[in-house]
Amino acid sequence: MDSAFEKHCSELVARERSGHTAVVEDNLLYVWGGYMLCSLQSIADDEVFLPNDEIWLYDLERGVWEVFHMSGEVPPSMSGTCGCSLNGHLYIFGGCDDNGQTNQIYCVNLTDGKYTWRKIMHEIGSAPSPRDKLSCWVYNERIIYFGGYGHKVLNSVDSRNRSFIVDEASWVEDVFWGWNNEIHIFDPTQASWSEPQTHGRAPAPRAAHASATIGCRGYVCGGRVMETRTSDIHCLDFQTWTWSEIVPVSNTPVGRSWHTLTAASDGTLFLFGGLSVDCKPMSDGWVLDVETKKWREVEHPFKNKPRLWHTASPGKDSDVIVFGGSCDYILLVDTGHCNDALVFQTQPYPLFRICEDYIAKTVRNYETLRNQLPLLPPKLLTSVQKRMSFYRPSKKQQH
Repeated sequence: MDSAFEKHCSELVARERSGHTAVVEDNLLYVWGGYMLCSLQSIADDEVFLPNDEIWLYDLERGVWEVFHMSGEVPPSMSGTCGCSLNGHLYIFGGCDDNGQTNQIYCVNLTDGKYTWRKIMHEIGSAPSPRDKLSCWVYNERIIYFGGYGHKVLNSVDSRNRSFIVDEASWVEDVFWGWNNEIHIFDPTQASWSEPQTHGRAPAPRAAHASATIGCRGYVCGGRVMETRTSDIHCLDFQTWTWSEIVPVSNTPVGRSWHTLTAASDGTLFLFGGLSVDCKPMSDGWVLDVETKKWREVEHPFKNKPRLWHTASPGKDSDVIVFGGSCDYILLVDTGHCNDALVFQTQPYPLFRICEDYIAKTVRNYETLRNQLPLLPPKLLTSVQKRMSFYRPSKKQQH
């Protein structure tokens, strides 16, 4: 881990939050939803959802936040929804709102500047049961959902089916809550739901796990399995729909939930943070080589910034952008919601990136360099000007 940046200096900054959705498109980080702890005279330390009709954009080159109003068939405010980006659209499925878990799916175009939500009514197949804290993979123009915690009615729970484990502490009459390891495929072009027949040994039902995609394979790591938190990692081949477990040949991260897993290259996955087995917020970072099956703990400058129920998105040049989350065990304290963007460098940067960053960081201190900026090639000049904004201190920092 060569270097990293923390950015939290814009005059306008997205509010603190956990359990939100975030994706990166064209070097812009889009943030929607989630919740935070609110302490007002009329609301005594109550959990409140963030506004559902606004989307926050963070320019990863300039280090500047913007917020835009959203319209259309706006989804309810919620947390724990599963979000992903496909063909310039943000899709969200599931989550928990004021009425509990949901199984609705919505999408919004991120590229037209209108930010108009559309509720998708499926035309083929059956939607999964309501759930939150699930994950997904994007492959072959489809979205593949895995796991989560939610509820089913009594007549849909088969005691012989090991894909759903009932939470004995949570049931009301003929409704059961629990964890699942189901696979559901959503095809946006046909508005269809389907369930593939998988082979091999599937991971145990779980929620608050993490997943990532490399090529034609989806990986899932850790999460809460009933009353425990695990560090196991499994792979699903999307061409054969075969599950296999990856048994590491080196030291492994401790079991955890509410962490993130991000594809850092064509052969490596980056794991960050989460809540440990003993309910400790984590700040460790690990890289898994999926071919050699070796975990390697990496050094980074955010050891004093534990995070759980945050988001992590792949950026350009193999960066991983972590946003928000909590630095406390949210079920006990729930006061430490965050709104900083942590940018991890997981691979050596190309020469162009090194040059623009170096010039942007040093030019503000040297009058001679500033006068020579117009001599740069147009492409490099544009990039340097954006990066200069990223490294420019805010008024708060200047004072």
